[in-house]
Amino acid sequence: MTQYTELRRELDTLTTEAFRPELAEIDRLSTLEIARTMNAEDATVPTAVAAQLPVIAAAIEAIAARMARGGRLVYAGAGTAGRLGVLDASECPPTFNTTPGREVVGLIAGGPEAMVVSVEGAEDSAELAAADLDALRLTAEDSVVGISASGRTPYAVGAVRHARALGALTVGLSCNADSPLAAAAEHGIEVVVGPELVVGSTRLKAGTAQKLVLNMLSTITMIRLGKTYGSLMVDVRASNEKLRARSRRIVALATGAGDAAIEAALTATDGEVKPAILVLLAEVDAATANRLLAASDGHLRQALAATGSV
Repeated sequence: MTQYTELRRELDTLTTEAFRPELAEIDRLSTLEIARTMNAEDATVPTAVAAQLPVIAAAIEAIAARMARGGRLVYAGAGTAGRLGVLDASECPPTFNTTPGREVVGLIAGGPEAMVVSVEGAEDSAELAAADLDALRLTAEDSVVGISASGRTPYAVGAVRHARALGALTVGLSCNADSPLAAAAEHGIEVVVGPELVVGSTRLKAGTAQKLVLNMLSTITMIRLGKTYGSLMVDVRASNEKLRARSRRIVALATGAGDAAIEAALTATDGEVKPAILVLLAEVDAATANRLLAASDGHLRQALAATGSV
Protein backbone atom coordinates (compact mmCIF):
# COMPACT_ATOMS: atom_id res chain seq x y z
CA MET A 1 0.00 0.00 0.00
CA THR A 2 1.41 3.40 -0.95
CA GLN A 3 1.07 6.59 1.06
CA TYR A 4 -1.30 7.82 -1.64
CA THR A 5 -3.58 4.81 -1.17
CA GLU A 6 -3.82 5.56 2.53
CA LEU A 7 -4.44 9.24 1.89
CA ARG A 8 -7.11 8.41 -0.68
CA ARG A 9 -8.88 6.23 1.88
CA GLU A 10 -8.70 9.06 4.37
CA LEU A 11 -10.19 11.50 1.87
CA ASP A 12 -13.03 9.05 1.26
CA THR A 13 -14.07 9.52 4.90
CA LEU A 14 -14.29 13.32 4.76
CA THR A 15 -17.65 15.00 4.29
CA THR A 16 -16.06 17.88 2.39
CA GLU A 17 -14.66 15.41 -0.17
CA ALA A 18 -17.85 13.43 -0.77
CA PHE A 19 -19.14 12.79 -4.29
CA ARG A 20 -22.74 13.80 -4.97
CA PRO A 21 -24.40 11.73 -7.70
CA GLU A 22 -27.20 14.29 -8.11
CA LEU A 23 -24.60 16.79 -9.36
CA ALA A 24 -22.88 14.37 -11.72
CA GLU A 25 -24.22 16.16 -14.81
CA ILE A 26 -24.18 19.74 -13.52
CA ASP A 27 -22.04 20.73 -16.49
CA ARG A 28 -25.05 20.00 -18.72
CA LEU A 29 -27.16 22.67 -17.00
CA SER A 30 -27.53 26.23 -18.17
CA THR A 31 -25.32 28.84 -16.58
CA LEU A 32 -28.32 30.29 -14.73
CA GLU A 33 -29.27 26.84 -13.38
CA ILE A 34 -25.73 26.25 -12.14
CA ALA A 35 -25.71 29.67 -10.51
CA ARG A 36 -29.01 28.93 -8.74
CA THR A 37 -27.69 25.58 -7.55
CA MET A 38 -24.50 27.14 -6.23
CA ASN A 39 -26.39 29.95 -4.53
CA ALA A 40 -28.67 27.43 -2.83
CA GLU A 41 -25.60 25.55 -1.60
CA ASP A 42 -24.05 28.72 -0.22
CA ALA A 43 -27.27 29.58 1.61
CA THR A 44 -26.77 26.54 3.87
CA VAL A 45 -23.46 27.80 5.27
CA PRO A 46 -24.78 30.31 7.87
CA THR A 47 -26.94 27.57 9.38
CA ALA A 48 -23.88 25.34 9.77
CA VAL A 49 -22.01 28.22 11.41
CA ALA A 50 -24.96 28.88 13.74
CA ALA A 51 -24.68 25.35 15.10
CA GLN A 52 -21.19 26.20 16.35
CA LEU A 53 -21.95 29.61 17.90
CA PRO A 54 -21.54 28.50 21.56
CA VAL A 55 -18.10 27.07 20.75
CA ILE A 56 -17.16 30.15 18.73
CA ALA A 57 -18.26 32.47 21.55
CA ALA A 58 -16.21 30.55 24.11
CA ALA A 59 -13.14 30.79 21.89
CA ILE A 60 -13.64 34.54 21.44
CA GLU A 61 -13.93 35.12 25.19
CA ALA A 62 -10.68 33.25 25.74
CA ILE A 63 -8.87 35.07 22.91
CA ALA A 64 -10.07 38.49 24.09
CA ALA A 65 -8.92 37.81 27.64
CA ARG A 66 -5.40 37.03 26.45
CA MET A 67 -5.26 39.91 24.01
CA ALA A 68 -6.31 42.27 26.82
CA ARG A 69 -3.12 41.17 28.57
CA GLY A 70 -1.02 41.92 25.50
CA GLY A 71 -1.24 38.60 23.68
CA ARG A 72 -1.54 38.16 19.93
CA LEU A 73 -4.06 36.40 17.72
CA VAL A 74 -2.24 34.17 15.25
CA TYR A 75 -3.87 32.35 12.34
CA ALA A 76 -2.09 29.36 10.81
CA GLY A 77 -3.20 27.45 7.72
CA ALA A 78 -2.25 26.23 4.27
CA GLY A 79 -3.69 27.00 0.84
CA THR A 80 -7.12 28.64 0.88
CA ALA A 81 -7.36 28.33 4.66
CA GLY A 82 -4.03 30.08 5.11
CA ARG A 83 -4.98 32.82 2.66
CA LEU A 84 -8.20 33.47 4.56
CA GLY A 85 -6.25 33.82 7.79
CA VAL A 86 -3.77 36.24 6.22
CA LEU A 87 -6.67 38.22 4.72
CA ASP A 88 -8.43 38.55 8.06
CA ALA A 89 -5.21 39.59 9.81
CA SER A 90 -4.42 42.16 7.12
CA GLU A 91 -7.82 43.83 7.52
CA CYS A 92 -7.40 44.45 11.25
CA PRO A 93 -4.92 47.39 11.09
CA PRO A 94 -7.13 49.69 8.96
CA THR A 95 -10.33 48.57 10.67
CA PHE A 96 -9.25 48.44 14.31
CA ASN A 97 -5.94 50.35 14.32
CA THR A 98 -3.95 47.27 15.33
CA THR A 99 -0.22 47.23 14.68
CA PRO A 100 0.48 45.40 11.38
CA GLY A 101 2.09 42.02 11.96
CA ARG A 102 2.09 42.36 15.73
CA GLU A 103 -1.42 42.02 17.21
CA VAL A 104 -3.19 39.87 14.63
CA VAL A 105 -0.86 37.71 12.54
CA GLY A 106 -1.57 35.45 9.59
CA LEU A 107 0.77 32.54 8.83
CA ILE A 108 0.45 30.58 5.61
CA ALA A 109 2.41 27.40 4.90
CA GLY A 110 5.20 28.32 2.52
CA GLY A 111 5.32 32.00 3.49
CA PRO A 112 4.11 35.10 1.58
CA GLU A 113 4.83 33.48 -1.80
CA ALA A 114 2.11 30.92 -1.05
CA MET A 115 -0.52 33.66 -1.15
CA VAL A 116 -0.37 33.59 -4.95
CA VAL A 117 1.33 30.32 -5.92
CA SER A 118 1.36 26.83 -4.48
CA VAL A 119 4.45 25.99 -2.45
CA GLU A 120 4.91 22.26 -2.87
CA GLY A 121 4.93 20.21 0.31
CA ALA A 122 4.52 23.16 2.69
CA GLU A 123 1.10 22.10 3.94
CA ASP A 124 2.42 18.63 4.78
CA SER A 125 4.99 19.90 7.29
CA ALA A 126 4.15 20.15 10.98
CA GLU A 127 7.79 21.07 11.54
CA LEU A 128 7.42 24.10 9.30
CA ALA A 129 4.47 25.27 11.38
CA ALA A 130 6.50 24.94 14.58
CA ALA A 131 9.37 26.90 13.02
CA ASP A 132 7.01 29.66 11.85
CA LEU A 133 5.56 29.99 15.36
CA ASP A 134 9.00 29.95 16.95
CA ALA A 135 10.01 32.79 14.63
CA LEU A 136 7.18 34.82 16.21
CA ARG A 137 8.52 34.00 19.69
CA LEU A 138 5.13 32.69 20.70
CA THR A 139 4.20 33.08 24.37
CA ALA A 140 1.55 31.68 26.69
CA GLU A 141 -0.42 34.93 26.29
CA ASP A 142 -0.89 34.35 22.56
CA SER A 143 -3.78 32.57 20.84
CA VAL A 144 -3.25 30.35 17.80
CA VAL A 145 -6.09 29.44 15.44
CA GLY A 146 -5.31 26.51 13.16
CA ILE A 147 -7.45 26.61 10.00
CA SER A 148 -8.07 23.61 7.75
CA ALA A 149 -11.18 22.62 5.82
CA SER A 150 -10.34 18.93 6.12
CA GLY A 151 -9.23 19.27 9.72
CA ARG A 152 -6.21 17.10 9.00
CA THR A 153 -3.69 19.39 7.28
CA PRO A 154 -0.34 18.71 8.99
CA TYR A 155 0.70 22.39 8.98
CA ALA A 156 -2.48 23.50 10.80
CA VAL A 157 -2.54 20.56 13.20
CA GLY A 158 1.18 20.95 13.86
CA ALA A 159 0.74 24.65 14.60
CA VAL A 160 -1.96 23.95 17.18
CA ARG A 161 -0.02 21.15 18.86
CA HIS A 162 3.16 23.21 19.06
CA ALA A 163 1.30 26.26 20.35
CA ARG A 164 -0.46 24.23 23.01
CA ALA A 165 2.83 22.74 24.16
CA LEU A 166 4.07 26.31 24.66
CA GLY A 167 1.03 27.17 26.77
CA ALA A 168 -0.71 29.35 24.18
CA LEU A 169 -4.48 29.25 23.74
CA THR A 170 -5.43 27.05 20.80
CA VAL A 171 -8.43 26.99 18.46
CA GLY A 172 -9.00 24.53 15.63
CA LEU A 173 -11.32 25.60 12.80
CA SER A 174 -12.35 22.88 10.34
CA CYS A 175 -15.31 21.76 8.25
CA ASN A 176 -15.39 18.06 9.14
CA ALA A 177 -16.58 16.42 12.33
CA ASP A 178 -14.22 14.59 14.69
CA SER A 179 -11.14 16.12 13.07
CA PRO A 180 -7.56 15.78 14.33
CA LEU A 181 -7.38 19.59 14.35
CA ALA A 182 -10.30 19.98 16.73
CA ALA A 183 -8.96 17.19 18.91
CA ALA A 184 -5.59 18.93 19.18
CA ALA A 185 -7.08 22.30 20.18
CA GLU A 186 -8.67 23.53 23.38
CA HIS A 187 -11.52 24.99 21.35
CA GLY A 188 -12.55 22.87 18.38
CA ILE A 189 -14.85 24.65 15.93
CA GLU A 190 -16.21 22.20 13.35
CA VAL A 191 -18.53 23.84 10.83
CA VAL A 192 -19.83 20.88 8.83
CA VAL A 193 -21.03 22.34 5.54
CA GLY A 194 -21.30 19.04 3.68
CA PRO A 195 -20.00 18.06 0.23
CA GLU A 196 -18.95 20.78 -2.18
CA LEU A 197 -20.56 21.66 -5.51
CA VAL A 198 -17.27 20.68 -7.16
CA VAL A 199 -15.81 17.62 -5.44
CA GLY A 200 -13.00 18.57 -3.10
CA SER A 201 -12.97 22.28 -3.93
CA THR A 202 -13.02 23.46 -0.33
CA ARG A 203 -12.57 27.09 -1.32
CA LEU A 204 -16.35 27.02 -1.88
CA LYS A 205 -18.73 26.32 1.05
CA ALA A 206 -15.90 25.40 3.39
CA GLY A 207 -14.02 28.57 2.47
CA THR A 208 -17.15 30.65 3.01
CA ALA A 209 -17.71 29.04 6.41
CA GLN A 210 -14.13 29.70 7.47
CA LYS A 211 -14.38 33.34 6.36
CA LEU A 212 -17.57 33.82 8.39
CA VAL A 213 -15.99 32.34 11.51
CA LEU A 214 -12.78 34.34 11.12
CA ASN A 215 -14.89 37.49 10.75
CA MET A 216 -16.46 36.64 14.10
CA LEU A 217 -13.21 35.77 15.85
CA SER A 218 -11.49 39.03 14.97
CA THR A 219 -14.45 41.42 14.98
CA ILE A 220 -16.08 40.29 18.23
CA THR A 221 -12.70 40.07 19.93
CA MET A 222 -12.07 43.68 18.93
CA ILE A 223 -15.52 44.68 20.22
CA ARG A 224 -14.68 43.04 23.55
CA LEU A 225 -11.39 44.99 23.59
CA GLY A 226 -13.19 48.31 23.17
CA LYS A 227 -12.29 48.85 19.53
CA THR A 228 -15.86 49.93 18.76
CA TYR A 229 -18.37 52.30 20.32
CA GLY A 230 -21.67 50.57 19.78
CA SER A 231 -21.43 49.56 16.15
CA LEU A 232 -19.11 52.43 15.24
CA MET A 233 -15.56 51.66 14.11
CA VAL A 234 -13.93 54.20 16.43
CA ASP A 235 -10.39 52.81 16.16
CA VAL A 236 -10.31 53.18 12.38
CA ARG A 237 -6.90 54.11 10.98
CA ALA A 238 -7.46 56.98 8.53
CA SER A 239 -4.75 56.05 6.04
CA ASN A 240 -6.48 57.28 2.86
CA GLU A 241 -9.10 59.77 1.72
CA LYS A 242 -12.00 57.36 2.04
CA LEU A 243 -11.03 56.46 5.60
CA ARG A 244 -10.53 60.11 6.51
CA ALA A 245 -14.05 60.83 5.28
CA ARG A 246 -15.30 57.79 7.20
CA SER A 247 -13.58 59.06 10.35
CA ARG A 248 -15.51 62.31 10.15
CA ARG A 249 -18.76 60.48 9.55
CA ILE A 250 -18.16 58.23 12.56
CA VAL A 251 -17.48 61.21 14.82
CA ALA A 252 -20.65 62.86 13.52
CA LEU A 253 -22.74 59.76 14.17
CA ALA A 254 -21.34 59.39 17.68
CA THR A 255 -21.66 63.01 18.71
CA GLY A 256 -24.11 64.83 16.46
CA ALA A 257 -21.56 67.66 16.24
CA GLY A 258 -21.25 69.98 13.27
CA ASP A 259 -18.47 69.89 10.71
CA ALA A 260 -16.43 72.71 12.24
CA ALA A 261 -16.42 71.13 15.70
CA ILE A 262 -15.54 67.73 14.24
CA GLU A 263 -12.61 69.18 12.29
CA ALA A 264 -11.35 70.97 15.37
CA ALA A 265 -11.58 67.84 17.51
CA LEU A 266 -9.83 65.65 14.94
CA THR A 267 -7.11 68.24 14.47
CA ALA A 268 -6.53 68.33 18.23
CA THR A 269 -6.31 64.52 18.41
CA ASP A 270 -4.09 64.08 15.33
CA GLY A 271 -6.95 62.49 13.42
CA GLU A 272 -7.73 59.84 16.04
CA VAL A 273 -11.46 59.20 16.16
CA LYS A 274 -11.87 57.81 19.66
CA PRO A 275 -10.34 60.73 21.58
CA ALA A 276 -12.06 63.16 19.23
CA ILE A 277 -15.43 61.73 20.25
CA LEU A 278 -14.44 62.05 23.91
CA VAL A 279 -13.36 65.66 23.38
CA LEU A 280 -16.78 66.49 21.97
CA LEU A 281 -19.03 64.46 24.26
CA ALA A 282 -17.17 65.03 27.53
CA GLU A 283 -16.06 68.58 26.68
CA VAL A 284 -12.44 67.90 27.63
CA ASP A 285 -9.19 68.73 25.86
CA ALA A 286 -7.24 66.20 23.79
CA ALA A 287 -4.67 65.47 26.50
CA THR A 288 -7.41 64.72 29.02
CA ALA A 289 -9.23 62.55 26.49
CA ASN A 290 -6.11 60.48 25.90
CA ARG A 291 -5.50 60.15 29.63
CA LEU A 292 -9.07 58.98 30.23
CA LEU A 293 -8.81 56.45 27.41
CA ALA A 294 -5.52 55.10 28.77
CA ALA A 295 -7.10 54.70 32.20
CA SER A 296 -10.00 52.74 30.70
CA ASP A 297 -7.75 50.51 28.54
CA GLY A 298 -9.10 52.16 25.42
CA HIS A 299 -12.79 51.56 26.16
CA LEU A 300 -14.57 54.74 25.07
CA ARG A 301 -17.80 53.93 26.88
CA GLN A 302 -15.92 53.49 30.17
CA ALA A 303 -13.99 56.73 29.63
CA LEU A 304 -17.24 58.59 29.02
CA ALA A 305 -18.75 57.07 32.16
CA ALA A 306 -15.77 58.30 34.17
CA THR A 307 -16.63 61.86 33.11
CA GLY A 308 -20.34 61.46 33.83
CA SER A 309 -21.14 61.95 30.15
CA VAL A 310 -23.23 58.77 29.82
